[in-house]
Amino acid sequence: MASIFFAVVLSIITSSLQQGIFDNLVKNVVSFYSGYIQVHQKGYWDEQIIDNSFAVSADMEKKIKEDDNVTDVTPRLESFALISSLDVTKGCMVMGIDPEKENRITRLKEKVIKGSYLEDSARSVLLAEGLAQRLKVSVGDTITIIGQGYHGSTAAGKYPVKGVLRFGSPQLNDQMVMMPLQRAQELYGATGLATGYILSLKKTPDMDETAAFVQAKLGTQYEVMTWEEIMPDIKQHIRSDTNNMKVISGILYLLIFFGIFGTLSMMMIERRFEMGMLVAIGMKKGKLALLLLYESILIVLTGCILGILASIPVVHYLNRNPIRMGGETAKAFERFGFEPVFPTSTDPVNFFNQGMIVFVIGLLLSFYPIYKVIVLNPLTAMKR
Repeated sequence: MASIFFAVVLSIITSSLQQGIFDNLVKNVVSFYSGYIQVHQKGYWDEQIIDNSFAVSADMEKKIKEDDNVTDVTPRLESFALISSLDVTKGCMVMGIDPEKENRITRLKEKVIKGSYLEDSARSVLLAEGLAQRLKVSVGDTITIIGQGYHGSTAAGKYPVKGVLRFGSPQLNDQMVMMPLQRAQELYGATGLATGYILSLKKTPDMDETAAFVQAKLGTQYEVMTWEEIMPDIKQHIRSDTNNMKVISGILYLLIFFGIFGTLSMMMIERRFEMGMLVAIGMKKGKLALLLLYESILIVLTGCILGILASIPVVHYLNRNPIRMGGETAKAFERFGFEPVFPTSTDPVNFFNQGMIVFVIGLLLSFYPIYKVIVLNPLTAMKR
């Protein structure tokens, strides 16, 4: 029973850790920038210019929120521009946001490392840390933004820096400027317009169904894209790692198989004399085999249940106190925009699936004692 117990515990922890790492990776990606689903004017993703914007409306947000899985919606107005301080000029991405809603979806407020967060009516901006260093500006300094506005108009303005943000993604960290949506609309001459809506979800596994629902509600003049379509390279990376983990899981199941088999084999050798004697005094082999089968099923089932129960507190502990990488490994993770932490997933499906897999392996191996009883020779078995 001990081999079954430890096999289930090891299998569940491995599977939960794998699922937790991928879930955390997706959460990192989504919380940094994209959200789970984005809504754009049709054609915006292929030609990301401010002229492909659309009118923000309460009616449109209401239609999006008709899906119960959508927890929040926030508009954004994004465009590229030149930003300059005293003697440095650089290209940047200007993002107009609703500060309160944006924070609920991407937790932007937590990324402020200097100064303070934006307010709806503020005429100020937040700069990403790398961009602020390049421009040699900090909180309280003023920057100038120059670009092309809606329908070819000129966009220009001066803004004080209210805060500095730190993103995990190097790309965002080197080019992001954020300001209240209303100020961005004034800058680009795009009153009442946005380039996209960002959606957060209650149940992320139902993302595709929600995207299809929103698309049907808004019609074909809008494009509804999931984060997997927006960042296919991340999806490919996860798929590739998932395949690698399947190989590792296969090796783990092989170890479990031979671990249980070894235990059963030793048990049969130890009980060989006892079984030989039972057959010699008249017990039918079929009855003995059935008895061993019941015994094996009971041991496997009990081991699986105990293993699941024992792994629950371990998995929950590692979920709340995830494995945290340090040193150069942590810096490497942060450079790619990922938190250097490995939490476990507490999804009940993992517990059930891994318990079932080990149960089936144990059940198959239960036929080994039956085979040994069928080929048992009582005289040979009772020889010591």
